[in-house]
Amino acid sequence: MGRAYQNRKESMAKTAAAKTKVYSKYGRELYMSAKSGGVDPKANLSLRGLIERAKKDQVPTHVIEKAIEKAKGGAGEDYSTARYEGYGPGNCMVIVDCLTDNPNRTFGDVRLAFTKTKCKIGTPGVVAHMFDHCAIFVFAGQDEEAVLEALMEADVDVTDIENEDGKITVFTPNTEYAKAKQALEEAFEGIEFDVDEIQFLPKTTTKVEGDDIPLFEKFMDMLNDLDDVQNVFHNAELPQE
Repeated sequence: MGRAYQNRKESMAKTAAAKTKVYSKYGRELYMSAKSGGVDPKANLSLRGLIERAKKDQVPTHVIEKAIEKAKGGAGEDYSTARYEGYGPGNCMVIVDCLTDNPNRTFGDVRLAFTKTKCKIGTPGVVAHMFDHCAIFVFAGQDEEAVLEALMEADVDVTDIENEDGKITVFTPNTEYAKAKQALEEAFEGIEFDVDEIQFLPKTTTKVEGDDIPLFEKFMDMLNDLDDVQNVFHNAELPQE
């Protein structure tokens, strides 16, 4: 699982510069998390994880606070989740997660990114079965046995644990996110997560080569430039530079 995770990280790094609307994306996600799970980060683990991740991505404090304040008022935008799946350049598999206040507009924008790059948007579930929907935690540590024991005692369903270069990576089903995070924090005082998020990890990868490489980059740029797109997951394996 770790290799698939790293492959995704490396390929995403190539398109990180395209995320010009990162504040807006975080603001929208923070607002939704606070509105649905409560504005107190101590009681809402999902919100707390989002805040920590936003700070690591250098989102200003005032952007974070504004999103949470908006959720306190109960008014504001009414966003809903939308997920689109299909095949990208080189026949790689793609999942696009969105938060939208206008599903028709969002579908049209995402479909345009597919068609403009000779890709094919599919029906729900067309590629999702080829991904594992995982919660991932990465933190400093050496004793994976102690980590596994702590999670087992808390009755957490653990998919995999890896220990490499002084970092422990824990994979659990996405539904175990809150329980796993709480168990780790209670077992290891002062734990700091390098990664604390839910992702779709591909079970296999698809090599993207030749003329499909610039097409893939254009495809990712078009998706990342859309305000409604929160995350893009794929199984593309690009050549190392």
